[in-house]
Amino acid sequence: MNKTIRHTAVFTLLLVFALLVRATWVQFHDSKALAEDKLNKRNAIKTYGNPLGDIIVAGESITGSKRTSGGDLAYKRTYKNGPLYSSVTGYSSQVYGATQLEGIYKDLLDGSDNRLKNPLDTLTNKRADPGDVVTTIDPAVQKAGYKALGDKKGAAVAIDPKTGRILGMVSTPSYDPSKISGSNDGDAWKALTGDEDKPMVNRALRQPLPPGSTFKLVVAAAALEDGLYDSVDQKTDSPDPWTLPGTRTSIPNEVKSAPCENASLRTALQWSCNNVFTKLAVDLGQDKLRAQAEKFGFNAEKLDVPVRAGVSLYPKGMDKASTGLTGIGQFDVTATPLQMAMVSAAIANGGELKSPHMVSKTTTADGDVLNDYDEDTDSERVVSESTADQLASAMQSVVEKGTATNARISGATVGGKTGTAQHGENNSKTPYAWFTSYAKGSDGKEVAVAVIVESSGAARSEVSGNGLAAPIATAMMRAALR
Repeated sequence: MNKTIRHTAVFTLLLVFALLVRATWVQFHDSKALAEDKLNKRNAIKTYGNPLGDIIVAGESITGSKRTSGGDLAYKRTYKNGPLYSSVTGYSSQVYGATQLEGIYKDLLDGSDNRLKNPLDTLTNKRADPGDVVTTIDPAVQKAGYKALGDKKGAAVAIDPKTGRILGMVSTPSYDPSKISGSNDGDAWKALTGDEDKPMVNRALRQPLPPGSTFKLVVAAAALEDGLYDSVDQKTDSPDPWTLPGTRTSIPNEVKSAPCENASLRTALQWSCNNVFTKLAVDLGQDKLRAQAEKFGFNAEKLDVPVRAGVSLYPKGMDKASTGLTGIGQFDVTATPLQMAMVSAAIANGGELKSPHMVSKTTTADGDVLNDYDEDTDSERVVSESTADQLASAMQSVVEKGTATNARISGATVGGKTGTAQHGENNSKTPYAWFTSYAKGSDGKEVAVAVIVESSGAARSEVSGNGLAAPIATAMMRAALR
């Protein structure tokens, strides 16, 4: 054979072999990744080729599907009261994918979940009828929080302490997922993603911020659990004024006339005495404080409700002055409203924290239960029953005769803690207003709520947890106890 022809033949065979290897690699190694690629239009055709299953609130669908006028995508997602529930549902878009419950339960809602198929469907690879997601949300609580937040920038979470069921989850400003569910919504998407107020961010779950004085509940819990003080009514060793160790920084109290010198934990919570809690943090030390905070849920990398929550942080590697500042929820301490609602829920539930969740169950199209998350709820003892009872009593004093009088509800037992967290370098920006609380009705109903107001338009001097955040929590608590 001619040498040139032989070389050409060998080279051609090598090219064919390389193509076979590449085709085999793509078929068996890359196929799953390619099939799941968000740019693969076949996925969208499969998802939106038929009506989707629904997300349910109190027996009513808050989602739907609408027939499109043409193209490969036969249906698009619709939402009832979209802005009210967007922090629960997320969105399902023909172009931009799906988030939150829409994303987590995508296979269930589009019928591709293998658990939905009967034996014949499995053999024929037929798409099964889609399933539904049943939430724990109480529409009255959700509406109360959304209305009370109004045009403020903030968030609120309400939890049933006895079950961990999330009764309300609100984030404002909000958005309507229906406006980005189709295939020609580029302008709406650009407007939403470019909005400086970030309406698509779920502030209730995904935006940890300094919790301010609401974190004092965690510090008080650590002091009682450690035995540093035996009772919330025992006097503490707390000079007023008190200077942070190694500095010339004297810690001021918000209410100048408050009886904060050597105040008991009850009085210190009632008047939000900064000198008491910064010194408590130093006396306990950062390791003990971090351990107690982590029992409540801080530093948890995987807190799923089932949407993944942002990490609420209690830091490491601090000097004594920085540790002192963490005692009042400053320095690098951050928390989500979900996290601070968990703190109040554990205290209200005798020291036992039920895992928070906003999905009750998933079902087939016929209503058969696939997963029952209410039955599978985990619980963890965070503090002793004695500590929880004492803190709950102290929180009642805050509402009855302290800094949270706006949270009073006739005929109910209410406990709370206000917070005003510094914002910006040297507190140059408007502070955040916080409130965390619980309420118990005479009929046994209970609820724990946390609220943050990031921005309200109020003058800086008018920003307070009692003035801005407590009325929002109160509206949600009333709705839960109705």
